[in-house]
Amino acid sequence: MARAFFITGTDTEVGKTTIAAGLLHAARLAGLSTAAVKPVASGCDVTAEGLRNSDALALLGECTLPLRYEEVNPLAFEPAIAPHLAAREVGSELTVTALASPVRRVLASGAAFTVVEGAGGWRVPLAGRETLADLAINLKLPVILVVGVRLGCINHALLSAEAIERDGLVLAGWVANIVDPATSRLQENLATLAERLSAPCLGQVPRLQNASPAEVARYLDLAPLRV
Repeated sequence: MARAFFITGTDTEVGKTTIAAGLLHAARLAGLSTAAVKPVASGCDVTAEGLRNSDALALLGECTLPLRYEEVNPLAFEPAIAPHLAAREVGSELTVTALASPVRRVLASGAAFTVVEGAGGWRVPLAGRETLADLAINLKLPVILVVGVRLGCINHALLSAEAIERDGLVLAGWVANIVDPATSRLQENLATLAERLSAPCLGQVPRLQNASPAEVARYLDLAPLRV
C-alpha cells in the first residue's frame, strides 16, 4: 500500500530534511520504493543546470524512483529568505494550486513511501492568506512533526500538534531531533513530549557528527506508520 506523509517542523533549522532523508533511507532498507517532494525551496545555489537546493538534493538522493530534480523541487528561489518573499522578489506568486499540481504528479508515480517536505514550520506564509498548512490540507496527507529539541521545544511542539489536528489532519508521528544536546533536563523534556503528544514517537535522533541518511535511519522506527 502506497503511503505518503507531509513533513513539518516546530520551527526552521530543526532538521526536517535530515529526518526526512533518514525516513526515506529507513524505507529503502525495508524494501520499499521511495519518492520525495520539496515543493518550494529558497536559498538555492546557481549551477550550470539551474537553481539547486541542498535539501532537495539530499531528498533526491534517497529516492528509488527515477525522478528529475525539477520534480522533487518544482519551485526554487535563490535568496535565503522566507519562500513567499523570495517568490515576490522574482514576480512569482506562491499558491496552493501552483504547489499541489507537481506534488500530485509525484504522488501518482507509485512509490510505496513518499515524503512531502514543507519549509519551516506549520504556518509558513504563501500568497495572500494561504500557508503551507493549506497545501497539506489540500493534499489530505498525514503529518510527521520534527521537533527540534532545545529550550522552548515543548511549547512549540504542542502548539504545532494542536494546529495540525485543528486543521483536520492526522498527526501520524513525531521525531525528537536533538539539536541542542546541552538542553537542561533533556530526558525530562523528552518524557514530557511523549506524555503530551498524542501521536507515536518515531525516534530520538541525537546530535550526530555524521548525520547521513544511513546514520539517522538507525534511530528511526517506521513501524508506527504502518508502511
